[in-house]
Amino acid sequence: MQLGYFTMPLHPPGADLAESMEMDLAQIVALEALGYREAWVGEHFTSEWENIPCPDLFIAQALAHTRRIVLGTGVNCLPNHHPLLLSQRIAQLDQMARGRFAWGIGSGGFLGDFQLLDLDPQALAQRALTREVLDEILFLWDDPAPGVREHPRWRYRVPEYDAEIGIRLHARPYQRPHPPIAVAGIGPRSDMLTLAGERGWIPMSINIVSTPVLKAHWETYSASARAAGRRAERSTWRICRDVYIGETAAGARRDVLDGVLARDWRDYFLRSLRRTKMLIGPKIDPAMPDEAVTLEYLAENLWIVGDVEEVTTKLRRLYADVGGFGTLLVIGHEWRPGDAWHRSLRRLAEEVLPRLPTPVSLEVAPEA
Repeated sequence: MQLGYFTMPLHPPGADLAESMEMDLAQIVALEALGYREAWVGEHFTSEWENIPCPDLFIAQALAHTRRIVLGTGVNCLPNHHPLLLSQRIAQLDQMARGRFAWGIGSGGFLGDFQLLDLDPQALAQRALTREVLDEILFLWDDPAPGVREHPRWRYRVPEYDAEIGIRLHARPYQRPHPPIAVAGIGPRSDMLTLAGERGWIPMSINIVSTPVLKAHWETYSASARAAGRRAERSTWRICRDVYIGETAAGARRDVLDGVLARDWRDYFLRSLRRTKMLIGPKIDPAMPDEAVTLEYLAENLWIVGDVEEVTTKLRRLYADVGGFGTLLVIGHEWRPGDAWHRSLRRLAEEVLPRLPTPVSLEVAPEA
């Protein structure tokens, strides 16, 4: 198993934006020193909690402060974007990263962003728009023919090539035909994971869903891959989880229930899930009443919390329950107190990771 990081990021409303981004950058620098292989940075225009609207700009700065860690958008919510503009920003970022970049994409799920862009999530308009934006970007990265490109949400013209003075839509990604594409999924039959399976891209499962939903994620992804004649490799699967390792199991529970992890779930995740009627996500049993999804329940059933021995056991169980996966993405929170969180992430890398399975040749062959 490999280790990575997924930062949405998470900062309470009213947090100083410049200060919080400085903290997020310092986390990624520290994680590279600990050997974490990748870090994904979220995008939202209207969420005060997830307060980075332009992860490509953040990643550009992080590239200059790191040397090895792979950085990715986690994710560009494609309905938020004009495809021409995003295609150029991501192509330039991939050139700057020289291969140390992965492009995470999704259809979005934040109510405020849908309102901002006048999208009706109940009508699922974001799903079709996501595929349309994506295909337009891939077209632009593939030597596009000149001419007008029209859509209800955009219109532009690809110019004719002018060799005399060098007029051309010239920017292409450094990695050809494009950087590795990762697709985030939430629902058990996620349209985005279906898309990832169809096209052979990286599946990513978010931290707010239980093990039964994770198993459904793989079933959705692998079935889509088989239908497309592709091989679904479990080693590419990323699973996000809230992880904290303390000196003792009891001390770790106290730390998270009295600290930022409980704060972020109580004041943000649980409120958002109730508002969007998605509280089923963290439930092991869909028949559970909503009021049973407490912080104590989450600490026992969703978060990976304990001492080194307990966290090792829980991660081995998660791995076995879902049938194997390739990379554990630890969810980012504010490191307060920073020394305790840093010790936790170090223990995970140095004491737990060597005892976890390596997903060699865990794959699902396409049906004949």
